[in-house]
Amino acid sequence: MAASMLKVVVTGLLCSSHRAVPIFRRLSVSKPVAQGVPGPIWKLGRLNHVAIAVPDLEKATSLYREVLGARVSETVPLPEHGVYTVFVELGNTKLELLQPLGEKSPIAGFLQKNKAGGMHHICIEVDDINAAIMDLKAKKIRTLSDEPRIGAHGKPVMFLHPKDCDGVLVELEQA
Repeated sequence: MAASMLKVVVTGLLCSSHRAVPIFRRLSVSKPVAQGVPGPIWKLGRLNHVAIAVPDLEKATSLYREVLGARVSETVPLPEHGVYTVFVELGNTKLELLQPLGEKSPIAGFLQKNKAGGMHHICIEVDDINAAIMDLKAKKIRTLSDEPRIGAHGKPVMFLHPKDCDGVLVELEQA
């Protein structure tokens, strides 16, 4: 069946004579894309990682490696972002463990407010980061820097202001 076809579920409802009377319910409707209408200039991709700020990177790394049995990367300093980072490989995504590097680290400020650590940001891949940034700025979504910077995976990244993203710090990364 074509994806654009209406899906219908038939369920039974007992009427006063105790017989099932069919009821039709729509579950989903996919409308075909209008011909000649340009599509979006960029697309969201998969969730790349969830970043967790931790007060003790060695302890957190040990939890995921020794206790939970995850594959864990080596610690990598990223002075341009003010963090040490460790990636925990999961089946469908990664966790990024962050510890402050330097006094001006944004993670240091986060940990001052959240002593035990916690979720810092999510990272979602995009197919065209420059187009995404232009489009989002036109839609009044603020970014935390003027231009993309190279992130932990060696690819361009951009952070979106959490006040424009329902309280969540969102990192976009070039796929």
